[in-house]
Amino acid sequence: MTLQLLRRAVTTEQDLFAVRHQVRQLAARLGLGGQDQIRLAVALSEVSRRLLGELPAVVVDFSLVPPGQDTGERPMLMVQTSAEGIVDDEFVEAVGVTRGLMDWWDVDRSPTGVVISMARMLPANAVVPTEAEIATIRAEVTPLMAGTPIEELAEHNRQLLSTLEVVQAHRDELLRLNSELEETNQGVMALYTELSGELEATNRGVVALYAELDQRTDQARAANEAKSRFLANVSHELRAPVTAIVGLVRLIRDPRSDPLTPEQNDELELIDSSAHSLLQLVNELLDLAKAESGKLEPNLESVRLADIFATLSGTLRAVPRSAGTVLVVSPPRVPELITDPIFLTQILRNLITNGLKFTPAGEVRLAAEYDEDREQVRLTVSDTGIGIPPDEQERVFEEFHQVRQQFRATVTGTGLGLPYARQLVRILGGSITLASEPGRGSTFTVSLPVRGPGTATPDIEGPTGPLGTVDA
Repeated sequence: MTLQLLRRAVTTEQDLFAVRHQVRQLAARLGLGGQDQIRLAVALSEVSRRLLGELPAVVVDFSLVPPGQDTGERPMLMVQTSAEGIVDDEFVEAVGVTRGLMDWWDVDRSPTGVVISMARMLPANAVVPTEAEIATIRAEVTPLMAGTPIEELAEHNRQLLSTLEVVQAHRDELLRLNSELEETNQGVMALYTELSGELEATNRGVVALYAELDQRTDQARAANEAKSRFLANVSHELRAPVTAIVGLVRLIRDPRSDPLTPEQNDELELIDSSAHSLLQLVNELLDLAKAESGKLEPNLESVRLADIFATLSGTLRAVPRSAGTVLVVSPPRVPELITDPIFLTQILRNLITNGLKFTPAGEVRLAAEYDEDREQVRLTVSDTGIGIPPDEQERVFEEFHQVRQQFRATVTGTGLGLPYARQLVRILGGSITLASEPGRGSTFTVSLPVRGPGTATPDIEGPTGPLGTVDA
């Protein structure tokens, strides 16, 4: 709400001097500095003088506009000069020269009169005076009268000289700053010229490097695609004869066939074992090639981890392991997952089989926990085996990589189980991490999202049956 400070009628030159004097005093009492006081006085004089030249009487209103009004975010001293009558566009253009002296300026013309409003913002730390303080200011400023025209002219000249001194000081400072800036610019230009040459040379090198990188990337992509095609083709070509070997061995060993000598039985057992190992390798190669080529699509459905854990604890009883190694399956207390149960079972089977291979004594533990904040399930397969050296931990996910012999037990393997598990985890939208220390074992952690597309937040499962220790 605007606070009225003072109203004054201006009909003569003496009245004009008086309002100049009053606006300076009001500005001073409200905390405005000398330059702002002069701007207000000059603008008010110019507008009032021109109005008196056009219309018979002028009224000047002084008011305080609190912050939050349309005119600004800080309090303002508002000066409104109004008169009855009609003014033309030429008059408005003439008084418009005062616009640059103000923080806010407006003219409102109507068929009955004209109102020219001008305002200067008070300092940022200014406090809006209370009603009592406003009454005191009004009582002090209202009786102020102007001096003689000569005195007013002298005061006006004094103010102009003061302003000129300030302007001159600012001008000298600007000249000094311009001189320093010119020297700085010369140094900057020299540095810019030098750096431009270096940057141009660097850019040429970067362009060449990117061109080479693109070429190498294309070559690597082509090589990877060729590798995937090779693995798929070779695996398909190998699967048929290996399957035929397995079938022929089964026919020869059929009880209805001619009896075999013990030596022949041993030889056929060796052939059958080798054929099955080769068939397993071919199947792993095919699975890996499909995963890398992006041809594997998950079949998402609601999955209970308790069912998968129970299946794994039963089927892995027959997996070869050392006599002192046990598989411990902890009952999961997690939500149902929206995932592919076949892919998830393959992931966990590969991780558990890997742990059993490299744990000559101790345990391999399968467990799960729910991260409610991230809406993830973390599946951990930990063992107390030989562990993996730090410099080998990332490479165990590379195809066909085997940990250096001095850190391995005497086990067989193709080096495809962990890479295939990581590919499946990525297909399911999760991640897999490894923490290991030589001699203390390894822990693989698979993090999978709980919620599938368009599914509600699942409930937490309760305990689900005796999934305890599986004896070796």
